[in-house]
Parts: sequence; structure tokens; C-alpha cells
Amino acid sequence: MLKYMMMVAFGAMSYGTLTSFAKIAYTEGYTPGEITFTQAFLGALILWLLAFLRSIKEKKSKIAFNWRLILAGTAMGLSAYCFYLSVKYIPVTLAIVLLMQVSWISNIAEWLIFKKKYSKTDVLATSLILLGTVLAGNLLNVQNLNFSLSGILLATSSAIFYTIYVISTSKLGNGIPMLEKSALMTTGSALLILIINLPSFAISSHIDFGLLKWGSFLAVFGTVIPPICFTTGMPRIGPGLSAILLTLELPAVVLCAYIILGEQVSFIQVIGILIMIGAIVYPNLVKARGEKQIEVKTVNKISQSP
Repeated sequence: MLKYMMMVAFGAMSYGTLTSFAKIAYTEGYTPGEITFTQAFLGALILWLLAFLRSIKEKKSKIAFNWRLILAGTAMGLSAYCFYLSVKYIPVTLAIVLLMQVSWISNIAEWLIFKKKYSKTDVLATSLILLGTVLAGNLLNVQNLNFSLSGILLATSSAIFYTIYVISTSKLGNGIPMLEKSALMTTGSALLILIINLPSFAISSHIDFGLLKWGSFLAVFGTVIPPICFTTGMPRIGPGLSAILLTLELPAVVLCAYIILGEQVSFIQVIGILIMIGAIVYPNLVKARGEKQIEVKTVNKISQSP
């Protein structure tokens, strides 16, 4: 159990390292489009290679292919592109705080699209997340209210596109093996980013070893390792505990921004981050407790039946 918990935690923290290193790559002259495309392209290549090797090992005649997953992967590409672009204009800490709004935006989307009940617990969690966002984003500091509107809109758009990606992932291709599903969606991500940035790529002078270096690093830690960790560990520890461990991405991003980029993080921001983590963890604890009670009642009912 502990091993699988560590795998999920490592996957979440692996995501958390990406943004700071991407921002360093910008200082070397690389653009968000170049970084995001190279990450997605190399990630897709690695995932397809792993899927092909597994098909040989399992003696499968063919690899699954699904155009809907490729189309759904474009949402992942848009999310990553908007997020990486946002950190050119706003601090990494603020960008990740805005991205984490996906936790309540996804609940709203499921309520609107699938008529899923929006409970009092969800309302409380959403309110706390918004409170935590104000504190963690340092929005109470009047001197910091000159943040770029473009950066804020890009980070918020990233959360919306990420919500579309999450919903698509949960509804599409559930019968397709993890590596092939991830490879298909990452392929869609790479294709869309390529189309968006094709004019600038055509005249770019940055297609060099440095771009390959950054792209490889981000692909391994952002596209390959997390899906493998999640698909291996999550089924073993359950969705409730998985959702709680995924919140480690937030402090990982903030810590990396503090250590690597030297971004200042105040005590108020730390309080805001803790409030956000608590607001994300709380509904999952309530849900897990409810599922446990249902399970106990079912077992008791079966044991008491003649």
C-alpha cells in the first residue's frame, strides 16, 4: 500500500517541477510554443515506443487507435500551452493557484453536463478554494494588483481546458490500455500545438540541442512518469486517497518556484495554499467516509440475511 501511495505522490510532485524549469528555458530564448511542442512530441514518441514494446511482450497483433482520444488530447495541449505561456507574464505561484481552480470548475461542468448533484460539501469546498486563491495569489497586496491581465486570463483558460481534458479522459477510451491511451492523447496535444505555432516554427532558429534537452526533461517528468505512476498506483489505493495525494502538485510547484526561481512566498500565501489543499482534500474525505459506510451496511446486510 505504501509503495503505491509513494508512486502517486511522486507522479504529482513530478508535475510540480515542470513550470520552474520551463521558465528557465525562456531565459535561454526558447518560446512557450517550442517548449510545449517539444515536450508533447517527445512524450508521444516515448509513450508510443513503450506501447509498441508492450504489445510485442503481450503478443498483441495491433495497437489500439481512437480518433476521439486524439481530439480530446488537443484540450490537454491547449491547457499546457496556455499555462506555460501564462508564466511569461505572472509568477509561477499565481499561475498554479489559478490552474488549481479546475477542482471546482470540473464540479460545475459535471453538474451542467451530466446533471451530477452539486452538494453542500462542494459549495463549501469551492468557497474555501476561492478564499485560498485570494490569499495564495497574494491578491490582497495592493502593490501586486498590477499583475498582467493576459497572464491571469491564460492561466484561467488553462484550468478550463484542463477540465475538458479531465472529463474527456474519464469518459473516453476506458477499454484502451493506459500507454496507448496516453500516447493517443499526447499525439493530439502535439498536433494542435504544432498547428498553432507552425508560422513561428518555420522561421525559428531555436531548433537545437538545448531545445531537445529541455523538451526531453519535461517529456519524461511531465508526460511519461506521471501517467505510469497514476495508472499503476491509483487502482491500488482508491480514488479518494489518490485525489488527496494529487494535491501535492501545488506545494511542489510553489517550493520549486521558491528554490529554483527565487520567487518570494509570504506567510499569507502559505496559509492560502494550505486552505486550498484542505478544501480539495475535504470533499474526498467526506466521499470516502460515505463509501465506507455504504460498504459496511452492505456487508452487515449480507451477513444478516438467512
